[in-house]
Amino acid sequence: MKTKFKINDSIIVDDRVSTSHCRTPSYIRGKEGIVERVCGEFPNPEEIALSYDNPSIIPLYRCRFKQAHVWKNYKGSNIDTLELEIYEHWLKKK
Repeated sequence: MKTKFKINDSIIVDDRVSTSHCRTPSYIRGKEGIVERVCGEFPNPEEIALSYDNPSIIPLYRCRFKQAHVWKNYKGSNIDTLELEIYEHWLKKK
């Protein structure tokens, strides 16, 4: 499997607006994190939702974000994290 990112790479989630089905939550767009693991390759769910006959097969990553970097008024511990699975086409190198 050829991937753009590897474990511990710094990433930024693309902040583009999606007008159709999207698994990338709006609250995480534009946020910085790291790749925690490579989950494998899967059919693009955005293309599946639009009934593509042959959806692209793309890598999926588990990404880790510091809670304090995600939520503006976060009052918990500075070591608290949030992990999300995000497809490669939503990630950019930091």
